[in-house]
Amino acid sequence: MTQIIVLPHVELCPEGAVIEVKPGVSVCDALLDNGIEIEHACEKSCACTTCHIYVREGGDSLAAATDDEEDMLDKAWGLDTDSRLSCQALVGKDNLVVEIPRYTINMVSEHH
Repeated sequence: MTQIIVLPHVELCPEGAVIEVKPGVSVCDALLDNGIEIEHACEKSCACTTCHIYVREGGDSLAAATDDEEDMLDKAWGLDTDSRLSCQALVGKDNLVVEIPRYTINMVSEHH
């Protein structure tokens, strides 16, 4: 099992979290399966940026982003060198530290 350490996020995970997942699961699915309601407006099809995350540690264990993911990431709010779409980032064998950005480009959410 691989650990995903989720840094605190004011709305989605105020205390932060440590979750254990099997390799091969997307970070998005791992978060959702553990009660962290990250947005995923396109139903995880790599067609939006609402599930954007920062992989602060362990990113080298993830497969490289595809061209489609890179094209989508160019539209993400707060893009940086650690940015990934959580629906496309499949957990490897190394532990990850992830941060969920404060905002997404999708300013309309079903939760608000």
